[in-house]
Amino acid sequence: MEPTLQYQLRLTVSPELADALRADPASASHSALRDVLLRHDATLKCQFDAFADYVREAQQQGTENYPLYQWTLETIENPEKQARYLRSFTVYVNGGEVYGKDVTDIMENELLGLVSEDGVQRVSRFDTNPANNPQPPRR
Repeated sequence: MEPTLQYQLRLTVSPELADALRADPASASHSALRDVLLRHDATLKCQFDAFADYVREAQQQGTENYPLYQWTLETIENPEKQARYLRSFTVYVNGGEVYGKDVTDIMENELLGLVSEDGVQRVSRFDTNPANNPQPPRR
């Protein structure tokens, strides 16, 4: 029996909305987005901040146990990539970074209704199938 796929949604937002969301993760600055997140017990995490947290933790705990440390450090230190990841937010549902298809389908549809040039610019769906995702760089 094949394992059940889990999913993750990510948002790409305007630079202005990114600044607002990083300052207020409750999304008060975008009431329609806040309402979708509340309905699904969901939160947002800026991918740049998640990467920076990973680097900080690796430096505190010992980088030898963090296989993506060097790649992640280089990513957050690269101004071009930094600008991209500052606008990218991962959606967490019930505290989890991956979740079932049913909630993903409903929430994705609701989030797609929010897409506009000056707010949520793109909604992306990822799944846990390794064949569909980039693998860690080899060192």
